[in-house]
Amino acid sequence: MLKLTPILILLLYGLAMYWFSAWRTKQELDARSTPLADARLKQLTDSFAKAVGVERIKVHIYEIDPVNGLAAPDGRIFITRGFYNKYRQGEVTAEEMASVIAHELGHVALGHSRKRMIDFSGTNAVRIALATVFNRFLPGLGVIIANFLVSVLAAKLSRNDEYEADAYASALLVKSGIGTAPQKNLFRKLETLTGMGGGMPAWLMSHPKTAERIRAIEENEARWKIAPES
Repeated sequence: MLKLTPILILLLYGLAMYWFSAWRTKQELDARSTPLADARLKQLTDSFAKAVGVERIKVHIYEIDPVNGLAAPDGRIFITRGFYNKYRQGEVTAEEMASVIAHELGHVALGHSRKRMIDFSGTNAVRIALATVFNRFLPGLGVIIANFLVSVLAAKLSRNDEYEADAYASALLVKSGIGTAPQKNLFRKLETLTGMGGGMPAWLMSHPKTAERIRAIEENEARWKIAPES
């Protein structure tokens, strides 16, 4: 049992850091968000609510400029003001914006916030353990190597979550009568909307590449016997 004590300490440290981060995120979101009030988007989210058997799906606008969606650790759904402005300007359709909300609902429904808490704690423990070992042989470089290896692992875990949330969103969009075409169309626009290119190696990215996400959606459609939409 004594041999496990350092590992347990690292895990507890990781959990404490995660909970602190979640608390800080909640404070930030409470201070800088407002309920989404858009008739067309409410019509679409109401169709989601009917599909999953709940009374209403609440969405908030997070008052920041970057284009993004967010599922908070407490289960709330947010889209950023920057993303909402793209929709208001006609660069994103209501159905495409709804696909973002469906994706974030997937993160909530699949328990990714809780899973990330475990992943964060575990990878943090691995990071410190690897740094300790590598520093014995490569003083000064051990931390760099450990951080790199853990970053690759964390990116892979994150990509898996994104694929799962994509699949959930696809199923919800189909069940709601919207279909997956808006979801795929939005992916094709994302690099332009966010201003981020695809130059980073795939194994370092926290999100899958666009073509891979679209291919995964179409593979799901084939398994579900749904004709792909253009």
